[in-house]
Parts: sequence; C-alpha cells; structure tokens
Amino acid sequence: MSKILPKIIVILGPTATGKTALSVKLARKFSGEIISADSRQVYQGMDIGSGKITKKEMKGISHHLLSIANPKRRFSVAEYKKLAQKAIQTITKNNKIPFLVGGTGFYISSLVDDIQIPKVKPNWSLRSGLEKKTTKELFLLLKKKDKQRAKSIDKNNRRRLIRALEIVMTTKQPIPPLKSKSQYDLLIIGIKKPDSELKKVIEKRIKQRLKKGMIAEVKNLRKSRISWKRLEEFGLEYKCIAQYLQNKISYQEMIDGIQKESEQYAKRQMTWFKKDKRVYWIKNQEQTEKLIGDFLK
Repeated sequence: MSKILPKIIVILGPTATGKTALSVKLARKFSGEIISADSRQVYQGMDIGSGKITKKEMKGISHHLLSIANPKRRFSVAEYKKLAQKAIQTITKNNKIPFLVGGTGFYISSLVDDIQIPKVKPNWSLRSGLEKKTTKELFLLLKKKDKQRAKSIDKNNRRRLIRALEIVMTTKQPIPPLKSKSQYDLLIIGIKKPDSELKKVIEKRIKQRLKKGMIAEVKNLRKSRISWKRLEEFGLEYKCIAQYLQNKISYQEMIDGIQKESEQYAKRQMTWFKKDKRVYWIKNQEQTEKLIGDFLK
C-alpha cells in the first residue's frame, strides 16, 4: 500500500508579482498557514527592504520562518530545509494546509525535491581566497571542477558559487546529484507579470519602501555592528543603500541601482522557475482557487 504524502501548495514567482497578498487570501479560504521561502526575510531587522509581511497584512494567518536568523551570520539552505520540514509537520498535525510562498528557488527546491545538501563545514581561508575572484571567474572555476553543478547553479549568485566551490574543493569530488523523490504531494502555482508591468510595480515599490524608512532600516542594521560588506552581500535594496550611505554612489544612482538590480533578479528567478514543468502559471485568482479546490479533494 502506497504511503499517503502530506499535501503542500507552493506559490512561487519573481519579486513584485503579488505572491504575499494572494497567498494570504488563499490560506484564509483553504484553511492554510504560510511558510516563507525568502532568503532575506529569514533575517531579523530586515523588514522594509525585504518586503516582509506586516502583522496587519497577515489577517490572522500564521506565518512561519520570518525573522528567525541573525543577519550577522549566514543562514544556510540546510538550516532552512530542517526548519521548514518541522513547520510542515506542525501545520499538517493541526489539520491545516501548508502554503510554501516565496521567490528563493533554492529554498523551495530544497524542500519539494528533498535536496541533499553535503555536510561540509565552512573553510574561511578558502572562502577568503575565493572572495578575491570576480563572479565570472568563480563560475568558470566551478564549470572546470564540476560541470553538472555549474549547469544548475545561478551563475550570478556569488554566495552560492563560493559554497559550491568550497564543497567541491574540500571533498575533491563533484557535488552528488542534488534531487531525490519528493516527500510531499505537491501543487506548484506560479505568478508572473509582463516585463513592462513588473518594471512599474518595482518603481512604485521603491518609492513606498523609501517612504516607510528603508534607509533608516539599513542605518539601524549598521548600528547593530553589521559590516558594510555583509550588508552589500544581501544585494538589491541593502546593497545599493549601503553603497549610498558610504558615499560610493549618489541618491539617484541608489534608486536606479535598486530598480536595475530588482529587474535583473526577477529575470534570474524566472529562468530558474521556468525549468520546472510542474508549475501551473496562473491567469487569475478564480483559476487558482479551482486548481487548489481540485487538489484538496
């Protein structure tokens, strides 16, 4: 007799496509709780710049894996996976439906594809040497040492490239096949917007976040002794604001930088998500509700 797998609904898509608001509506309708799959929203004190949902916006729906890590230290995918699995167990025990919501492709894959992450401890001297290389050099080095991993990695993500090289260079072996059979019964829903519309939404969002105090948020993170280098590692808003506060760029260059980086990030996210043929790209809420209703029967 085949084992009955826990049902999970995944809502994914690029930045600024409205995943947060839609997931709350759906969780309310289908008795769900939300697990965040966002690599910056896991950090404490990174609220405005990461677009973290507010208590009011939650509308009474429980949210998991928000503000659980100290931004001074790196929070790994392995840590995320472990905590997300625990959250899924808790939610299903309470007869609720887990909604996994976010735009960090590797966080989502770690769970839905049960990615096996090699247990290799950080090697700080090796990392320090790799940090001196450009992102392109890191990618080419990985391609040389592990062709398969180079095919699936985001070649613009320095942190992931350095971690992959650290594993390969420490074990002196290619990274083993990452994916195994999913432990869950999945419905994966994707949200996307045309580029022209997304550009306008990002533009509007930057203005709103600056109004809410995004620059003050970065100043507070800096006051809590987070280095400029670490702030820049978070990318997008945090990177550009950190550069502005160090007088490396002007106020307008900061705004233009956030816009450009957000658009490029959205494109990289879409490249990742498009590879997954299980995703139902939705047109409207009505269609989404029907998909979920049929899935939960």
